[in-house]
Amino acid sequence: MKLFKSIILAGMGVVLLSLASCDDVLDTEPYDQFTKANYFTSETNVQLFANYFYNEFAGYGNNGSYGDYYFNTLNDDQAVTGITPWTFTSVPGTAAAWNTPYVEIRRANTMIAAIPGIESMTDAKKANWLGIGRLYRGWQHYKLVRGFGDCYWVDKELDGDDTDILYGPRQPRNDVMDKVLEDLNYACANITENANSRVAFNKYVALAMKAQVCLYEGTYSKYVSKNADRATRYLNEAKSACLEIMNSGKYSLNPNFQANFNSLDLAGNPEMILYKHYVYGSLAHGTIDYTCGSTQVNGMTKDAFDSYLFKDGKPKATTSLNTSEIGTVVVLDDNSGFGEAPHIDISNVLANRDPRLSAQVDHILQFPGSAYARFGGAQSTASTGYGVYLFDTNLIRNADRQSTNGNWTDAPIFWYAEILLNYAEACAELGTMTNDDLDKSINLLRDRVGMPHMTINVEADPANNMGVSNLLWEVRRERRVEMMYCMNDRYYSLQRWNQLELLDTEAHPNISRGAYVVGYDGISLDGVDVDADGYINCKNNGAPRRWDPKYNLFPIPNDQSNLNPQIGQNPGW
Repeated sequence: MKLFKSIILAGMGVVLLSLASCDDVLDTEPYDQFTKANYFTSETNVQLFANYFYNEFAGYGNNGSYGDYYFNTLNDDQAVTGITPWTFTSVPGTAAAWNTPYVEIRRANTMIAAIPGIESMTDAKKANWLGIGRLYRGWQHYKLVRGFGDCYWVDKELDGDDTDILYGPRQPRNDVMDKVLEDLNYACANITENANSRVAFNKYVALAMKAQVCLYEGTYSKYVSKNADRATRYLNEAKSACLEIMNSGKYSLNPNFQANFNSLDLAGNPEMILYKHYVYGSLAHGTIDYTCGSTQVNGMTKDAFDSYLFKDGKPKATTSLNTSEIGTVVVLDDNSGFGEAPHIDISNVLANRDPRLSAQVDHILQFPGSAYARFGGAQSTASTGYGVYLFDTNLIRNADRQSTNGNWTDAPIFWYAEILLNYAEACAELGTMTNDDLDKSINLLRDRVGMPHMTINVEADPANNMGVSNLLWEVRRERRVEMMYCMNDRYYSLQRWNQLELLDTEAHPNISRGAYVVGYDGISLDGVDVDADGYINCKNNGAPRRWDPKYNLFPIPNDQSNLNPQIGQNPGW
C-alpha cells in the first residue's frame, strides 16, 4: 500500500483543533461531524483514521511544510547569513511544539479507545491496530519530553473531570519515558501487518522508532540526568531493537549513498525501512529548489567540513595527505545563460576526503559575485560557499527542480544506516564495543564509500572537544557525516550528549565560517564578508548565538502557565 501517496481521511472531516488553551488541547475531540459509535465499525475505517498518522513524518515537506531535511539550521553543520538563533530566546505566548503533540495524542487515544468494541475485527487485528495507535501515542510523548522535559502522560480521552492532568503539575520526564517504552514495546510485539512494506507502519518501523527513542533516553540519562542505571537499561533496549532489525535479513545498505536522498522512487531500495513517496503532479515538495535556486542556500559550515576524515581514515590533525583547502580557478559555462565565468573548483580538496563529502557539497564554491548553476537554470549562492548537493538530481527538468512544489524525489523516514549508527553508539556507550560490532555497523557504512575500517583502538584526534573517549568521538563523527542535513539529528544528538554549548558561535567560531576564498585571480569578493583568516564569515556583523544552560529545554508557554499555575516552568526561564 502506498499509504504516503494519500493520507486524507475521506468523509471524516478531520480538522485541527484550536490550540488556545491547555484544556482545549487535552480534552477536545480531534474530529467533527462523526462519533466513535458510527465511525469505528470496521477495520477499513480504523485504517483510514490511522492513515492520518503519516502526516507526522514530513519527509521533504509539501503544502507549506519545509520538511525534515536541510531546513533545520540550529546546529553546527549548517549556517545561514546572520546565524540561526535559539528556538526560543524568551517565553512565548503559545507554542506549537507543546500543543500539537497533545492534539495527536488525543487522536491516538480516540482510536485506541474505539478498537476493543469493533466486533467485526479479530483479536489479532485489534492488537495490530492498537499497536499502531500506541506507537503513535508513544512517539508524540517522546517529542514532548525531548522538547520540554516534564510533561503530562495522557493514555485516555480526557474530559473536564480529569483535573489532575488538566490543572495539575507536570509528571516527571522519566516516568513519562517509561510509559513511552511500554507503548513502543507493545507496538513491536503486536504490529503484525505489512511486514514487508516500506511505506506502511510495521514491526520494523516500530523497532526503528524504539531504537531512536531508547538511544536518546539512554544517552540523555548518562550525560544530562547522570543516572547510570537508567542509561544502561535504555541503551540495552536500543541495542536489542537494532539487533532485531539487523538480524531480520530484510534490510541492507544501498550501494549508492546519495541515491538514498535524490531518487525519483525508493521502491526496491533495500535500505529503506519507511519512506515517503512523492508523485509528479500529485504530491511534490521543494527541497531541491531551496538548494539550487536563486534564494541563498544554507551552506555547510567549516566546522562540519573539517569533521570529514581523509581518505587514509585519519582526521585533519594526523593525516599524511594534503590538507590544503585551496582549490583552483576554472573558467566554465554553467549553462545558466550568463556565459563563461571564473569559479573556484575544490575538486582537488574533496578528492582527499571521505566521499560522502563530495555527495553533500558541490565541487564549485558559490557566493555573491561567483554564483553557480549546478545543472543549469538559476545561479545559486551559499551562505558558506559550500553548496548543498545531496538532494539534487538532473533527472528532473529545471522548471520542476526550481519549483517550490515541483520536486518528486522520495524521502527516507527510517533507514538502515541510522540503525547501524544507533547500534554502534549504544555498544560504545555501554562499553561493550568489539571490532566485530564495528564490522557489522560502522564499517559497513565505510565499505559503501571506500573508507578504511574503524577499530576499537582508534587513535586520538586533537580536535576532540567533547570530553569523551577516542572511540566515542569517532562513532559520533560517523553519525555526523552520515546524517548530515537529516532529520535535525545533529541538534538532538548534541542535546542528549549535553553538548548544546557547541552551538555558541563565539566559543566555536568555525560553526559560523565557510570556505576559504581569498587569493584567487579573477574571483571577486565584493559583497562577501570574509574574516581575517580568509574564510567566509556568516555572522555578518550580527549578534552572536551565545549558550545558556536553559536552552537544554524549551520554556513552557505563557498561555499554559496562565491557565494552570501548577504547570511550573523549566530551569532558567
